[in-house]
Amino acid sequence: MNVVRHSNNPIITPMDVVPSRSDFIVECVLNAGVTIYNNEVILLLRVAERPIQDQEDVVKVPILDTAGEYAFLQVVEFNKADVDLSDSRMVNKDGELFLTSLSHLRIARSMDGVHFTVEQTPWMFPENVYETYGIEDPRITYIEGEYYINYSAVSVYGITTALAKTKDFVSLERLGIIFAPENRDVCIFPEKINEKYYALHRPVPKMIGNPEMWMAESPDLICWGNHKHLIGLQRDGWESGRIGGGAVPFKTEKGWVAIYHGADSDNRYCLGVLLLDEKDPSKVIARSKYPILEPQEKYELEGFFGNVVFSCGVLYQDQIVYIYYGCADTSMSLATVSIQDIYEYLGV
Repeated sequence: MNVVRHSNNPIITPMDVVPSRSDFIVECVLNAGVTIYNNEVILLLRVAERPIQDQEDVVKVPILDTAGEYAFLQVVEFNKADVDLSDSRMVNKDGELFLTSLSHLRIARSMDGVHFTVEQTPWMFPENVYETYGIEDPRITYIEGEYYINYSAVSVYGITTALAKTKDFVSLERLGIIFAPENRDVCIFPEKINEKYYALHRPVPKMIGNPEMWMAESPDLICWGNHKHLIGLQRDGWESGRIGGGAVPFKTEKGWVAIYHGADSDNRYCLGVLLLDEKDPSKVIARSKYPILEPQEKYELEGFFGNVVFSCGVLYQDQIVYIYYGCADTSMSLATVSIQDIYEYLGV
């Protein structure tokens, strides 16, 4: 398939983002939701920050403290000799996991979809007991004049999916948790279908079953039910480890197109594509056998967590799909593909 990476890639890097406080450093800027507002392309970036590590034998971890009247960010210190640091994303202290960084959401704006200005301060910051380890991987769905933002909320209670909304990317209303732990990779369809809202989601079974993609329905975007299994893992290859929703699906003359992600047992993340029935999106018309985008460039292979391409948002304009994707859990990039190439690739 003729997927073209932009020559300016990566289009946003950690160097483009100002830390939220002077004793922190921006580790990653990744997995942004995308939309258009007032003729501007809006990226809602996941910005992962960590404390500056200035002691050789100590690792510092950021955690939101919600025990008092007000939530505030604190830094917890561990002796490196007492913890497992084999995964760059985590600190394992006697079986208890802490994240090495804490993520918030920040707005970047662009008139051309390539050159972005990143706002100086967070737009949405963790603030409650379900967000003490950060908020991550936003998707933006525009429905009837409002922009709904679902995101992963991470805490000692697990990874939930929460929902918020805005009309102007200034004011913000949190609507609470919509999927209980562990469930993520939620993608809400941008219109009602047969008088119901639909969403892709990815529960993670702990005893029996695999991390695979499901479909849910809702009358109000808050209460979700009638869950159905949508697609499963492949026995071998690029999506043999886990699969989940990526970007918010968009409607075409042939049905709903959904860019999703798959990972193998080595945590190599690639992107695939589904075509779902327009009137019943729980019916799969076609599914890519091979990735449409896989880690190949240096900025996709090397980084905070390498060998990863991961998308939370696309734009579909003039028969072209603009895929905004995170690279190696470090930076943001852009690739484009025509919808006709996707149809041919899927054989429809």
